[in-house]
Amino acid sequence: MMKTTFEEAIKIFNCPFFKLIGMAHEIHAQNFDEQTVQISEILSVKTGGCSEDCAYCAQSIRNGARILKQPMLDLDTVVKAAQEAKRRGASRFCMSTSGRTLSARPEFDAICEMVRAVKALDLETCVTLGVVDGEQAAKLKVSGLDYYNHNVDTSPDFYEKIVSTRTIDDRIKTIKIVQDAGINVCSGGIVGMGETTEDRVKMLVLLANLKTPPGCVPINKLVKIPGTRVDDSHPIDDFDFVRIIALARILMPQSYVKIAAGRNTLPEGIQALCMFAGANALFSSEKLLTVDNVKGETDKNLFKKLGVRVELPRELN
Repeated sequence: MMKTTFEEAIKIFNCPFFKLIGMAHEIHAQNFDEQTVQISEILSVKTGGCSEDCAYCAQSIRNGARILKQPMLDLDTVVKAAQEAKRRGASRFCMSTSGRTLSARPEFDAICEMVRAVKALDLETCVTLGVVDGEQAAKLKVSGLDYYNHNVDTSPDFYEKIVSTRTIDDRIKTIKIVQDAGINVCSGGIVGMGETTEDRVKMLVLLANLKTPPGCVPINKLVKIPGTRVDDSHPIDDFDFVRIIALARILMPQSYVKIAAGRNTLPEGIQALCMFAGANALFSSEKLLTVDNVKGETDKNLFKKLGVRVELPRELN
């Protein structure tokens, strides 16, 4: 596969808007059912108390936000949440823990048990646990893990302005470990943290140029949380958000492109443009870790207006 250059990508991004989303839509229709969307729900199974200093995150003890620390949830609570997610139409259930890594063996074993139990419900499984080593990745694979979420967050140039307790190379190393274990990667980033348009494009170029592009690319619109270091940043323009979705689709034709956090701030029309431009995955739970998402029947009503169907769980390699 030929690598995409930044110059090529920024030229595409700057195309006239209708030409850009038209190109993205055509590529999307060639690779996916354009009237189908994949739905995920996410549950924080361990919350707060994180030693990392990610500028956007309320769970960091280094930020001014105050999120109550929650120990690991028990298996029954997680399974019941997964059953409810499936009842609401989700085909993938994601489990998240706070912190740089799960260093305690009992906690990691508990996650593996959760993965097995959720997989038994005929749901795709996803976890985000921070840094993992090869042995842990292999155990997750055996447990039935389908996706591992590990976002690159932003461009290599802007990264150090957002996080100082790890590097973007650390993130790429974990992605490689997970992929080497045969697990699909879910990796994207956050827009609206004060980065430039060029930073956003460079982030997508980085992902597209991985040895294997992510199977799922979540694009998060920053949710401003009082007390975090980016709570006063200028929000991304809605049409620029659509452009990022379109560019992600063009650069990674066979990846799911997901509208993740911040979707509840996007008008229906902008969400529809995102789907036309190639977004075919959504988080549909009312809560995304510590922030609000869409409510109740909102998605069902939108899908009805657009004639969109919800994708069923697939058999993954």
